[in-house]
Amino acid sequence: MLDQYGRQIRYLRVSVTDRCDLRCRYCMPEDGVEWVEHSRILTYEQIVRLVRLAAELGVDTVRLTGGEPLVRRGLDRLVAALKAVDGIRAVALTTNGVRLAEQLPALRSAGLDGVNLSLDTLDRGQYAAITRRDRLPEALAGLKAALAVPGLRVKLNCVPLAENRDQWAPLAALARDRALDVRFIELMPIGLGAAMTGAGQEEVLSRLEEAFGPALPCPQGGGGGPARYVTFAGFTGRVGFISAVSHRFCERCNRVRLTAGGFLKTCLQYDKGVDLKALLDAGADDGALRAAMAEAIFAKPACHHFSAPGTAEDEGRSMYQIGG
Repeated sequence: MLDQYGRQIRYLRVSVTDRCDLRCRYCMPEDGVEWVEHSRILTYEQIVRLVRLAAELGVDTVRLTGGEPLVRRGLDRLVAALKAVDGIRAVALTTNGVRLAEQLPALRSAGLDGVNLSLDTLDRGQYAAITRRDRLPEALAGLKAALAVPGLRVKLNCVPLAENRDQWAPLAALARDRALDVRFIELMPIGLGAAMTGAGQEEVLSRLEEAFGPALPCPQGGGGGPARYVTFAGFTGRVGFISAVSHRFCERCNRVRLTAGGFLKTCLQYDKGVDLKALLDAGADDGALRAAMAEAIFAKPACHHFSAPGTAEDEGRSMYQIGG
């Protein structure tokens, strides 16, 4: 489906829960977290139904997110059901990796195509400071398990912060001997992240070139996503940059988000879209749901304005409430 600016929307990020077993400082408060009521969370059956309708509108790629999606039981059943939806060619997962090693065999058997693992540091103390949990060994075990699965697409996502500058090169070095994409994702000024100091693409690349020599061009690939990749001499994998604020790519945006509470969100910055859970609860049929989704997608905003003053239509929730 095309939105009003001619962009083809084919990628749906589905948050299956707002719960998480970490408390990353740019995403979730340490205490007093406001959870979505259980009755407001979409069931797996509702998710599959909405994804089926989205596929009829042209969506062909689904990414499961949270919170932390692996804290929700039976996620492999959802993966299998989504893989069976006509038109869905790929189902992937974004996870902190803490529970990945134990659940990956069932997820892969269900048809999971790819894993993005969020990891901001290889230093255990620093990891505990950023996530407020001492779970680095489990996260690394999850990464090891994912890399050992033949044919599974694996990417590592790092948010470059003022405090993890010494870890950018060690994280990138994981791609030296592995078929791994290490991506540096610019800190989004949403929720708690708005009060933190991130680092831009140029600073990260400069430090990596100090460590590994000049960046080299490489095939972009990756299914049309926003990352822009380079590599370095002797590297097997790639290093990518997703810099939504400093290098805006809104004109190429091909995605929308479905929150755990059933809101179809068409742009990260704006509180715009449609409450599909309310329509489900009211007994809407497939035609009404499909029409509501199509209308919301067509009206997708042209671009964000993170570098400009806020407006009354801006998103007020944190990332864990939206879907990472």
